[in-house]
Amino acid sequence: MTTNSKLQQRKENAIARGQGNQSPIYVERAKNAEIWDIEGRSYIDFAAGIAVVNTGHCHPKVTAAVHAQLDKFSHTCVMVSPYGSAVELAERLNALVPIERAKSIFVTTGAEAVENAVKIARAYTGRPGVIAFSGGFHGRTSLCMGLTGKIAPYKAGFGPFPGEIYHVPFPIDYHGVTAAESLRALDTLFKSDIEPSRVAAIIIEPVQGEGGFYPAPAGFLKQLRQLCDQHGILLICDEIQTGFARTGKMFATEHHGIEPDLIALAKGMAGGFPIAAVVGKAEIMDAPNPGGLGGTYGGSPLGCAAALAVLDVIKEEQLVDRARIIGERMVSHLAELQNRYAEQIGQVRNSGAMVAIELVRNGDPEQPDMELTRSLVNKAAGKGLILLSCGIRSNVIRVLAPLTIPDELIDKGMEILAECLAEGT
Repeated sequence: MTTNSKLQQRKENAIARGQGNQSPIYVERAKNAEIWDIEGRSYIDFAAGIAVVNTGHCHPKVTAAVHAQLDKFSHTCVMVSPYGSAVELAERLNALVPIERAKSIFVTTGAEAVENAVKIARAYTGRPGVIAFSGGFHGRTSLCMGLTGKIAPYKAGFGPFPGEIYHVPFPIDYHGVTAAESLRALDTLFKSDIEPSRVAAIIIEPVQGEGGFYPAPAGFLKQLRQLCDQHGILLICDEIQTGFARTGKMFATEHHGIEPDLIALAKGMAGGFPIAAVVGKAEIMDAPNPGGLGGTYGGSPLGCAAALAVLDVIKEEQLVDRARIIGERMVSHLAELQNRYAEQIGQVRNSGAMVAIELVRNGDPEQPDMELTRSLVNKAAGKGLILLSCGIRSNVIRVLAPLTIPDELIDKGMEILAECLAEGT
């Protein structure tokens, strides 16, 4: 009989250690918000493949759409012999994003979306500089690692990184960094490191993902928008983890009432099938010459079919509203736990169904408890609950359940988390 431990041993012998895995749980099958491993054990999925299966594992409409496409053709390359599903998907995304007149391109991964957003910004402005934020995560390619504001494990040992990339602090009230301080840091950057007339773009996650699920404060993106307009800088919103109903809006940028110049999309776009996109203002998107953007697998027919079905499911099943309900239910559970474990749970926060628990020692935000965080993730897996950790200090539990998860599984998952906390404190 094949077991998790045997497969893990084979994996360690066959796959480079840099591509690690959180737990030795090898999946046999999955349905909606549940996973079964090869030994027959079931797990409640509070990870959703890192916010990828927002519509749940194997949603019947998504599966049927991919089967239908697979019976026709699997690949022709959209840049060689295009197909109508890519055009339809672009039209629908252009209409959905908070941009008045938009165009799209398709690539395969979130990192590619970010890289192409930077390429487009540089082509349009003729400028080299890009400003990102500490704690931000934008991917694992060389350029994206340069943009990412977290060393371990993403940047350690991989430098040097591309030039003309600059970082300023992300505003986090819980850690004493105000929006005003972030804006002052930008002003200092313009005086000391790069003049604004040489900056092509500022890239920001409306809610930081890997950095710890910190939402941008109210009003901050509007101030960035004004600053960008003042200096002719483009504003790129990285919505790779926050997009497609996750935060209680179709896109998290909508919470802030601004119009970005470019948006990078991936993860929840196609229910687990690889596809990503850059969507932006038409005149900006058209800056690169024909052939300057693309990729062999970008906008694959299977990904397009899945993404179109995902958009239908989000609308038909009202998953934007459901994300808010899920977040409220989870935070209600977590507020009780925070009352019980005030010294360990420093903060509970959420943006819709992006839910986070920051774990500390002695109730002190500056004493991160990464050991307890690691222990909770491991204990939860042993009890049938898949959790993720994140945070620049590695002390945040993040919850990204599928938006189709039933209430009873939310409650059961939270009971398991409570058991783990009781054992680990």
